[in-house]
Amino acid sequence: AVDTLQHSHHQHPLNLVYLQPPSHKKENVEDEDENEVEFVSAAFVRNRSGHYICVTAPARLVTTHCTTKYDPRCRVCGNRFYSHLWIYKCDKCYYYVHFDCVTKKREPFMSILLTTSLGKTSKNFEEDEHPNLIHCPFQDEGDNIVKRYMSNQHGLIGNSRQREGEMLIHDSHQHALTLFDKQTSVRVSLHDPMKRTQLLCDGCVKPIMSILFYTCCQYGDDECCFVLHEWCAKLPPEVHDYMGHPKHTLFLLPKIPGKFFGVFWCAVCELPSNGFAYGCTKCNYYVDINCAFIPKEITHDSHPNHLLSIVKSPRKQCKACKYGTYGKLVFHCPSCDFYIDVECALLLPRIIKHKIDKHPLTLRYEPAENHIDKYFCEICEDEFDPWKWFYHCSTCAQSMHAACAPLILQCEQNTYADNHREYVYKFLNVKFGGTLEIKDHPHRLAFVQGLESDGRCIKCHGRLQYEMIFKCLEGCDFAFDYWCASSLVNR
Repeated sequence: AVDTLQHSHHQHPLNLVYLQPPSHKKENVEDEDENEVEFVSAAFVRNRSGHYICVTAPARLVTTHCTTKYDPRCRVCGNRFYSHLWIYKCDKCYYYVHFDCVTKKREPFMSILLTTSLGKTSKNFEEDEHPNLIHCPFQDEGDNIVKRYMSNQHGLIGNSRQREGEMLIHDSHQHALTLFDKQTSVRVSLHDPMKRTQLLCDGCVKPIMSILFYTCCQYGDDECCFVLHEWCAKLPPEVHDYMGHPKHTLFLLPKIPGKFFGVFWCAVCELPSNGFAYGCTKCNYYVDINCAFIPKEITHDSHPNHLLSIVKSPRKQCKACKYGTYGKLVFHCPSCDFYIDVECALLLPRIIKHKIDKHPLTLRYEPAENHIDKYFCEICEDEFDPWKWFYHCSTCAQSMHAACAPLILQCEQNTYADNHREYVYKFLNVKFGGTLEIKDHPHRLAFVQGLESDGRCIKCHGRLQYEMIFKCLEGCDFAFDYWCASSLVNR
């Protein structure tokens, strides 16, 4: 086999190398990577069986991207490398390909080896047979599944001139709601990460980035900042035949009875939420309103041209976060054995903005092109695996965890540095704010996300960073975590 390949779309030669386990252990390193391998250059390959394929390896390789060395995977098949296999690599860009993948003639992208090209993967569905098909990821944080569902099913997203000054009495709030538009006198700043301005809907707990939306008629008061998307104010009262709980009808619940500060854990995405829910109180089954309208089928840019269907997952791995999906609702491509869990598919938008970068950051499904260095999150400063989905600015070569990207108010405090087990931001569906009064303390306690400076809970002495907490507004060194505050109030 040849020891060097010239990539038709890559400016550097690819050298044939042999993978072997590290020759020595590093000293004084606690977190050594168990999968670490050394790359040993080879001048030639001696094939014991004298296979024809090993002496006719192609001189040109039809693949496209460059990757970093961190947790390398083959850019043809996407699988990891094993220590006994030969590979092709780029010394300058850490571009890796299995030796076998270079010579596998049945692969569509290896058409250089074929007399007739197999071409790109063909579409396995007809667009006109799926008129309301959801194409993911959603464009930005202002787009979501509830908006799409209400627009498709009920034709909302109206015209402000037709309904200027509309008033609404909603079961979720004690005051009347006013439709907010450009002529409304109440001053409300839209959600804008670049200005570190946060405005979250009290229904879906997603950013409000455009008009129209409803505000409390007493919004000017600091204690009443209730807001709703136009579509969240017009949700249907019931959901029938829900895939996760088909035996009972789910009813719209602005607040779930008996839940402290309205916080519950969604049965589908397993994230905490204090927004609206659909639930069955008889079975104690609740889902947030985003998960209530999960479509049966979607398409996703990470797996183009193939239809993904919602299923209950076998013992598989999510393509986005690499975590196990056993027993969860996931989107699945039966043709390719491809799985994405619901939260990664529906809660990570294509584009996100953050003050750390003047450009929009794009969701990436694999390492970025022409990025030589290792990947470090600009928010928490931890190194991360670029084979897990992340956000990246190619202009500035800046990246961040998908879980860190929504942090626009607490980013300087590195509020998510060691909590990446939840690949989607842990409190993406929680709207912090509001106060609590207790008998054991003279001042009001604010409902916030814990920072490192908040120390430990005065009751259980657990660390408050990365948790939902209640802390004194007057600067006292007094704070509870959510569970201790709940037990204190309910005792």
